[in-house]
Amino acid sequence: MKRVNVILETDLYDRARIIGFIRKKSLSEIVRDALRDWLRTHVDERAELVLSEKDERELLRILAEDDFVPLEQVKKSLGKKT
Repeated sequence: MKRVNVILETDLYDRARIIGFIRKKSLSEIVRDALRDWLRTHVDERAELVLSEKDERELLRILAEDDFVPLEQVKKSLGKKT
């Protein structure tokens, strides 16, 4: 795990602490859960590529040169049923 500093509005912090107390969860657990949920809905194909590629030069080449198209468009061009 990594330690990070997060600045929260006082009201948000107070409400999260109270809910954490009621549900027996730390504020850190609440923030980790919320961040996982956010990532689950906001990571698209391009972001997934960035997250999975280990070679920085290859990653930069892909981002600069490759066109990204929706998966459904690729399936259609290959004659695959969706």
